[in-house]
Amino acid sequence: MLRIGMLTSGGDCQALNAAMRGVVKGLTAKSADVEIYGFKDGYKGLIYSNFSMLTSKDFSGILTVGGTILGTSRQPFKLMREPDKDGLDKVAAMKHTYHKLNLDCLVVLGGNGTHKTANLLREEGLNVITLPKTIDNDLWGTDMTFGFQSAVDIATNTIDCIHTTATSHSRVFIVEIMGHRVGWVALHAGIAGGADIILLPEIPYDLDVISEAIENRTKAGKHFTIIAVAEGAISKEDAKLSKKEYKEKLKKRKYPSIAYELAEQIQKKTDQEVRITVPGHMQRGGTPCPYDRVLSTRFGAAAAELILNKEYGYMVGIQNGEIVKVPLSEVAGKLKTVDPDSQIIKEAKLTGISFGNK
Repeated sequence: MLRIGMLTSGGDCQALNAAMRGVVKGLTAKSADVEIYGFKDGYKGLIYSNFSMLTSKDFSGILTVGGTILGTSRQPFKLMREPDKDGLDKVAAMKHTYHKLNLDCLVVLGGNGTHKTANLLREEGLNVITLPKTIDNDLWGTDMTFGFQSAVDIATNTIDCIHTTATSHSRVFIVEIMGHRVGWVALHAGIAGGADIILLPEIPYDLDVISEAIENRTKAGKHFTIIAVAEGAISKEDAKLSKKEYKEKLKKRKYPSIAYELAEQIQKKTDQEVRITVPGHMQRGGTPCPYDRVLSTRFGAAAAELILNKEYGYMVGIQNGEIVKVPLSEVAGKLKTVDPDSQIIKEAKLTGISFGNK
């Protein structure tokens, strides 16, 4: 009997269900004697022993369904070693649940924080396999995470739709795109959607350069500008602050997000009308795109193979088009950011896109 625990942790995204389906189909295709325990709401379910026994039928018909049938929650890694409000040792509780169910392996689907906790459990002696989930595409060790391409498609469609109203009203439009501390979604959606300016956390922007790019478009007879700004974009002045100083400044910020701050600054500097669009959590919702369905299915099947071969302590990833296994110890705590000197940035600049820097 093969007993597998499964949970989805952190923010939801497209193709979580498709990835779990891939794992289960991969396992049941090789072994008829499999028990699947689904933990509710991420690590919270593992901590408080909230689970249900699932069969392969529960994973049928969910390839195209967004979100996660198991539910999810955020359980910050930095608090994992701290007892809960009732004094419960969370790590000990997770280990207890794992051993109580006599699990052979715990399959974890999640992003950066999720992988830190997964590696912690590995260090505590549990058999763990992870799958890289996040629209941010910021997990080290894999070229692509599932959920990313679906989010790019939605963000691109937003920019596409903005084009008509931007041209009709001769305005500057700022589209704020998710991505946490990295700019992968904004970069790809900005290029795909034909944005004129793309602002990323990895390339601190200069307001004078942004204003100059807008004015140059006006002089060239182009009376609108579309700016794709990553939610974590930062000015060159703020980039010089320490992490602590910047956090304190954000607490005092009068704007709800970077897009609103930029809009006010650009309007004052260029005297042009500026409008803001924030697609927000739409970027994490809806049905996964075909690319993500394929990728997550491949990840799931590869995870099943690792489990059947009793190879634990790995994240399944993709590098140069090939599925690989990456040691969790190498993944945990590492962020994959956009390289300002990468080919894609250089090629985008060649097409006339400004990144708000000299």
